[in-house]
Amino acid sequence: MTAPGFATAIVAAQVLAQIGSFTLPALLPGYITRWSLSATEAGWLIGAFFAAYVAAVPVLVSLTDRVPARRVYLVGTGLTAASHLGFALLADGFWSALVLRAVAGIGWAGCYMPGLKVIADRLEGAAQSRAVSWHAAGVGIAGSASFLVAGGLDAVAGPEAAFLFGGVAALGAAAIGALAMGGGTAAPAAPRGGLLDFRPVLRNRPAMAWIMGYTVHTWELAALRAWAVTFLAMVIATHGAPEWLPGPTTLFTLAGLSAIAISIYGNEVAQRFGRARVVAWAVGAAAGMALLTGWSALVSAPLAALSVLLWNAAIYLDSAALTAGTVQAAEAGRRGATMGLHSMCGYAGGFVGPLVVGITLDLAGTGALG
Repeated sequence: MTAPGFATAIVAAQVLAQIGSFTLPALLPGYITRWSLSATEAGWLIGAFFAAYVAAVPVLVSLTDRVPARRVYLVGTGLTAASHLGFALLADGFWSALVLRAVAGIGWAGCYMPGLKVIADRLEGAAQSRAVSWHAAGVGIAGSASFLVAGGLDAVAGPEAAFLFGGVAALGAAAIGALAMGGGTAAPAAPRGGLLDFRPVLRNRPAMAWIMGYTVHTWELAALRAWAVTFLAMVIATHGAPEWLPGPTTLFTLAGLSAIAISIYGNEVAQRFGRARVVAWAVGAAAGMALLTGWSALVSAPLAALSVLLWNAAIYLDSAALTAGTVQAAEAGRRGATMGLHSMCGYAGGFVGPLVVGITLDLAGTGALG
């Protein structure tokens, strides 16, 4: 298989593995009502995915420096499929859902960075950066489409159908991974030190700078993904909405899809004008849009929808640039450990973000959710 064909196959597998990942955030208003969840409990269900990811990713990604990434990837896709199928068939309340969300987080830890590392190990330089960017775009497209797919399947056949679809898609990702990674993905010679010895990575100051930026980025992105549909539903219920305005799940799907081009464009601009400059501008723009989005809830549904679209785009502007920066700053032989720490810190932010929003809403009182 040619290098472009190999990269395309891995990106396609990642799309299938990711397509069911945001089914719960998309259907969160219904589950809050159905299971009588508090906002904090809802935040835990979203955050559990990230907490489990944070715990699993340093082990699973560091293992790819020692064993073929194919093995780790197949475990990850298998757990992802099991979590979605289990949510469809077994989940009946907060605690069962919490366990299954944790399994989903472990599964994604075995899919996301191991799949990206397979691509990064095959390519170098500008070709590597662009492949990383397209990988991020594929994952982003799938994450965005997850909202639309979940909302559509829920409307037609109920929430269980949405989770069943995610499980079957993850099985498809496993099949592609098994075929595409069948050769040429043997692990390199194991680096010195223990599996979880991140001291050499921590001493790599350029890599750590990108990792810190990615942590803040994922905190913000996860909070928006977790609560955007609920936020838009609340604004529409409060102010009403014109007939031309799509529903919340469709709106946030549009937000995510429009941001994919921004992510790719941001990486290209970063290569031309400097990653640090572009990332700093993107972070400032996202902070401004966060404030505007909160204020928009007091005005109208169209303004809130526009604000969410622009805020999501600002967040995505530095998404691929941050990950590509970490990949290129990683030391030879420690790419897996570096990417593992990158993901662990980033998804730690992803765990905290949705939970902090839920706690804040509960502290603000029941009126915060409309």
